[in-house]
Amino acid sequence: MTRHFLSLPDLSAEEFRAIIQRAGELKRLQQQGEIVETLKHKVLGMVFEKSSTRTRVSFEAGMAQLGGAAIFLSPRDTQLGRGEPIEDTARVLSRMVDCVMIRTFEHEKVERFAQYSRVPVINGLTDLVHPCQLLADMQTWFEHRGDIQGKTVAWIGDGNNMCHSYMNAARLLDFKLHIACPEGYDPDQQILASAKDHCRIFRDPAQAITGANLIATDVWASMGQEEEQKQREKDFAGYEVTAALMSLAAPDALFMHCLPAHRGEEVSAEVIDADDSVVWEEAENRLHAQKALLEFLLT
Repeated sequence: MTRHFLSLPDLSAEEFRAIIQRAGELKRLQQQGEIVETLKHKVLGMVFEKSSTRTRVSFEAGMAQLGGAAIFLSPRDTQLGRGEPIEDTARVLSRMVDCVMIRTFEHEKVERFAQYSRVPVINGLTDLVHPCQLLADMQTWFEHRGDIQGKTVAWIGDGNNMCHSYMNAARLLDFKLHIACPEGYDPDQQILASAKDHCRIFRDPAQAITGANLIATDVWASMGQEEEQKQREKDFAGYEVTAALMSLAAPDALFMHCLPAHRGEEVSAEVIDADDSVVWEEAENRLHAQKALLEFLLT
């Protein structure tokens, strides 16, 4: 049966931990200069309707390092559901490549594509969830602090696709998630209902962050929301992760951000560039975590 990775619950808790462990192994092997070509002659098709530096480079470099190849398809090369029905694109592409990664807006697009694909489909980001980022975030946590089970994570900001993926991760890896967001920016009610035993919503970031072991945030206006920027800046006043806010967290708390970051908006320069910020490793780990994911789906 073809396995897809459209959101974190497509994995079991054991599989999630195994991918994190393998990602760490692949990272060590690469740093030691050892060649691992588990995906020799495999081809990944990458469909981008939403652009991204990290997603493209990490998948493309990852396939090359594992002995395979990646084909980049920009919005000019393919329009999911516009030039031809999604079902037809899926049927054709999946006869030519071994795996497809899609980065798009509507989550239904990746679901429909996966339904008609003969090969594994990976969600490189949709408006609903960003599961690949959570593989990297959790790998980074495990490297620095060991297992996250029983720990407290504070999400500060919009109840967006990153927040949804943290909620799914909380369920799978059994940690507590404090979500601090303004009224009107709550996460998806369905995802919240399924993760209710692990998540709590706060209106006060200081309350949410108190004693937390990991603090994560994201830009206030994501791609496609630029026209809402001014309104969002007003609504998210007081939600910037500052050194004063970080001082309320556990003494050894780590800070994460999926990038790109806007210093002086959702996070201060002082916090993102501090020693307890692991954002650069987190970004690098996209490469290693996705290599482990590709191996998991293709071997």
